[in-house]
Amino acid sequence: MATNTVENVLKSIDEEAKKFKSLVVNKDIDPTLDLGNLLVCDPNPITGFEQSKNKNEYLKELSRENTQLLFNEIWKLPAQRTEDVITVKLPEPTTRLPREKSIPKPKATTRWEKFAQMKGIQNKKKTRKVWDEELQKWVPRWGYQSKGDLKRDWVLEVPQNADPFEDQFGKKKKEKKERVAKNELQRLRNIARTSKKKVPGVGNTPTVDKPNKSQLTKSLQMAQQSTASMGKFDKKLAKEPTQRNSGKKRKFEPVIGALSSEKERERHILDTLNKKGKMNISQAVNREITEEQQAGQNERKEKKSKKKGKGQNRALPKSIRSNKKSKSKGRHR
Repeated sequence: MATNTVENVLKSIDEEAKKFKSLVVNKDIDPTLDLGNLLVCDPNPITGFEQSKNKNEYLKELSRENTQLLFNEIWKLPAQRTEDVITVKLPEPTTRLPREKSIPKPKATTRWEKFAQMKGIQNKKKTRKVWDEELQKWVPRWGYQSKGDLKRDWVLEVPQNADPFEDQFGKKKKEKKERVAKNELQRLRNIARTSKKKVPGVGNTPTVDKPNKSQLTKSLQMAQQSTASMGKFDKKLAKEPTQRNSGKKRKFEPVIGALSSEKERERHILDTLNKKGKMNISQAVNREITEEQQAGQNERKEKKSKKKGKGQNRALPKSIRSNKKSKSKGRHR
């Protein structure tokens, strides 16, 4: 009995072992392993691939063998345990892999950077905070609660040559907006210059490279009429031509005039309305039929509801009906 049990156990062990693949892989030519990139290069020829019936299984078996070789080499490296996980430090990669993206081009220099290179100016890294003499503490150089924050200025001194009734707070806000707009314009110009596109100008620039006479006169007229007085009280140059107002003038008919012209105009309006208003006979007939059918259905529903109400009163016994009639008569009295 004991020998039989031992044989059964050995058979079960052999059957379980056959389910798992072997850790030892034999190759005619040893493949090159790059543990840093987790890369395996197998130079062995693929024999029997064309003759095999199940090609997917053949490729799976080949990839499993190469992966097994890679893991065998990884487990030979010194391992350590970090947070209940066994980790291995991989060596430096030996194979140079190609880049996914192209090498970035050097950033084009701006106008200020070119000027600084010509003059030998070196940028000095500024600190984030500046000492404020008024508050006697360090404040941010820009942004909220900085030295140039407009909310801090609760009073401003009026200059000697300035208008005493001028809003200095509004003037300061306007100057700040102009500085921000100027910086933004310079940034857009730098982007246009690096992308080799036309740099946008300021003001009324011509739409074409060589404008003709009509375009020049139009731009001159726009410049002359750009002031609040439409150029009426502006000083003109010595030989500056005076431009006349171009364009079509609106014509209004007289309020008081002959009645015949007004009758003709109204008759013309009525004729145009009659031409547009064509009657669709089939659509009108269909609408009339649907309305009649809807009215008939509503009448039938009302008759059915009345019949149901009468049937409910008849279903009651005569004694109850007589009591109801007597009560109603007593109330009226």
